[in-house]
Amino acid sequence: MGHTHIMSDLQFWLALNIIPEIGPVVARRLLSVFGNPEIIFSMPAGELRKVEGVGATRVNCITGFSQWDLVRREIDTADKKGVQLVPLNDPHYPEGLRRIHGAPLVLYMKGAFMESDKYAVAMVGSRASTAYGKLMAGRIAEKFGSSGLTVVSGLARGIDTESHKGALKGGGRTIAVLGSGIDVPYPAANRGLMGAIEFSGAVISEFPFGTPPNKPNFPRRNRIISALSLGTVVVEAALDSGSLITVGYALEQGKEVYAVPGNATSGHSRGTNDLIKKGAKLVERAEEVIEDLGPQLKGFLNEEMLYSEKKLPAMSDDEASLYRHMSLDPKHIDDLTREINVTSAKALSILLRLELKGIVRQSRGKHFSLN
Repeated sequence: MGHTHIMSDLQFWLALNIIPEIGPVVARRLLSVFGNPEIIFSMPAGELRKVEGVGATRVNCITGFSQWDLVRREIDTADKKGVQLVPLNDPHYPEGLRRIHGAPLVLYMKGAFMESDKYAVAMVGSRASTAYGKLMAGRIAEKFGSSGLTVVSGLARGIDTESHKGALKGGGRTIAVLGSGIDVPYPAANRGLMGAIEFSGAVISEFPFGTPPNKPNFPRRNRIISALSLGTVVVEAALDSGSLITVGYALEQGKEVYAVPGNATSGHSRGTNDLIKKGAKLVERAEEVIEDLGPQLKGFLNEEMLYSEKKLPAMSDDEASLYRHMSLDPKHIDDLTREINVTSAKALSILLRLELKGIVRQSRGKHFSLN
């Protein structure tokens, strides 16, 4: 062990990361006591054992650690494959992720994080998505992308794939969090998409090279998806969907949860509709999420995003309140009055004013939509 003092700091982070018995939470406790991994590896067993949750087995794993060749191989592989290894103490490590209880000790990363990526929204949903789910995910992600918000997802089939593609189509940034090693694209069909994401965002994994896409890895990576985001949009999810694990993490981390409603007869939407019953915010358009996150986005959103709002003529409070309940799809006057709780006559007079300002159009049978 004598030669290890000349090793770089990174090697100790990787060593701590590859001891399966340790895990991010215990590692965090050790770090809060000893300061950095190099000191942890030089501590006598008696000192290590004083740390809460570090029993004899874990102490032996640290004091008897001998896989330095494996550690060096990780570093060589990273060099060869153009992967950055970003330990928890690195200034490039994303701040939102560093704050969570079980933050990964080392991130394997292709692409780059930018300061603006802290303004991110997670999008999750079913792998076996419907045409409706894919359409909604793509449309919402594209609007986030063109508004300057980063879209975070998990590169899986279905909703994740459409969310990444939508963000790219909107000219935005997107981050993919993998449930396998960064050199094991999964599904293999998304290898090309992964390459595109590296250029317009980042692909990250907490798993060492060569880690296969094993089932337990996916729930684990979901805590990272929610930690990197201000809120999570669930597009389509069955009742037992893995996406609901991300929701659990989001709530635990104090993040907003949004759900896109689906067809009540479709199993694919049972999880999302159930979330809405339990109090998740129902959203049909990206703008609703952006408006809800407004206070956290102050001064950040790029001008085009606000442009659609800027062009609007001045509105009185009751006009603005009704405007917020309208969309490009025509709504019947009765539905509008129910939503904003005013009489039909009052709603009609407000709608007439909005129509004269060119904000609203009326179609057959007292239906109204945004112009």
